[in-house]
Amino acid sequence: MNLADLGVFLRTRRDRIRPSDVGLPTGPRRRVPGLRRDEVAQLAGASVDYYIELERGSGAQPSEQMLAALARALRLTSDERDHLYRLAGRPLPPTAGPAAHVHPGMLDLLDRLTGTPARVITDLHVTLVQNRLALALLGPVPAATGLPASFVYRWFTDPAAREIYPAEDHEHQSGTFVADLRAAVARRDHNDREAAAIVEELLRRSAEFAVLWERYEVAVRRGDRKRILHPVLGPVDVNCLNLLSEDGRQRLLWFSPVAGTDAVDKLDLLSVIGTQDLAVDQPS
Repeated sequence: MNLADLGVFLRTRRDRIRPSDVGLPTGPRRRVPGLRRDEVAQLAGASVDYYIELERGSGAQPSEQMLAALARALRLTSDERDHLYRLAGRPLPPTAGPAAHVHPGMLDLLDRLTGTPARVITDLHVTLVQNRLALALLGPVPAATGLPASFVYRWFTDPAAREIYPAEDHEHQSGTFVADLRAAVARRDHNDREAAAIVEELLRRSAEFAVLWERYEVAVRRGDRKRILHPVLGPVDVNCLNLLSEDGRQRLLWFSPVAGTDAVDKLDLLSVIGTQDLAVDQPS
């Protein structure tokens, strides 16, 4: 662990990022070319005092969750992210799961979709990061690790996960989830334990999944029409569109209103309603 070098590294990464790169206003009286300390703290979900201590090379050893948040806030490359973890004396995070490194290009696009609910997920439907409107529409990301971090896993093992969609849409969603999962498993290395573990456990726990898996339908989920049951707005008809990374391991999802429905007005209300009293699960 080298907290002094960690502080220097954080400061140099902060200095190189323009506010517009992360969706922040520039302002006419700005005194620094890069981000301010308080802006990095805001982006990482940390207190300003805590972040200042990190840059000073003092304070407690940052947690793995905080390091992941800082890597995303500072748009670190994979090599830079690994360096950050080594300086902090933490083991390198897995390449999958909730702590997976989000591609900087995906984060850049996410920041620019300020008027549209959007999020970045893995090919196994683990949510990595989402914008403010996605939080208002879909609720907070569950604090889950391991298999339950995947929405597909929760869909077939936790009845509460299905409350986000009308009951009459469940059969369609189950089929598309399984077809997309089969494509993701085939795209990964055959020794990939994360993908294999999800399939093995779902075959054991869900008869519905087992039947669908045996049909051997394969289809990468690039777009779909959904009805999301919002706790305040009611049913919201949206088009869910996907932009896949080069290797297919991550995808940017954004939700646009279906033409001819009241979804346009309902999505406009999201910024007013905000995130109060939202407790729905996380579709993907």
